[in-house]
Amino acid sequence: MTAQQIVNKFGLTQHPEGGYFKETYRSNGIIKNENLSEIFIGDRNYSTGIYFLLTSESFSAFHKINQDEMWHFYLGTTLKLHMISPDGEYSFVRIGNDIVNNEVPQFVVPAQYWFAAEVVNENSFSFTGCTVAPGFDFNDFVLPERKVLIELFPQHEKIITRLTHH
Repeated sequence: MTAQQIVNKFGLTQHPEGGYFKETYRSNGIIKNENLSEIFIGDRNYSTGIYFLLTSESFSAFHKINQDEMWHFYLGTTLKLHMISPDGEYSFVRIGNDIVNNEVPQFVVPAQYWFAAEVVNENSFSFTGCTVAPGFDFNDFVLPERKVLIELFPQHEKIITRLTHH
């Protein structure tokens, strides 16, 4: 399948951070705000899930959310996920199905980590899924300007510049 065939088949739309997505699951169960930590404003579903497709012509820009986010690899080529911890430690993981060469088919980005993703191979795509718990809400989503992240983490200016839009 091509990236466009997947976009069409699943009705994916453009995501603000880059790539294409579609929400596939939102639990009926609700966690009341008083049972969540102070970083959350409002109630949250127990969990949410999306399809996420990224092509080599784009990237998923650095952003963060208040929850853990589990990535699941489905189809395509390797996705490189870049992370900066709240303390400024940079790391990355390769998500894919080449397990012999240390790719992982699923990975959890810890809550409050800044993260970005890119497709490793040219002229290719990665089709993945993301599960968030407590459930995703755009109130938890921060897509910073490049200068804000560079001020926080000047030691990572090169990767931040490459994987932010402005």
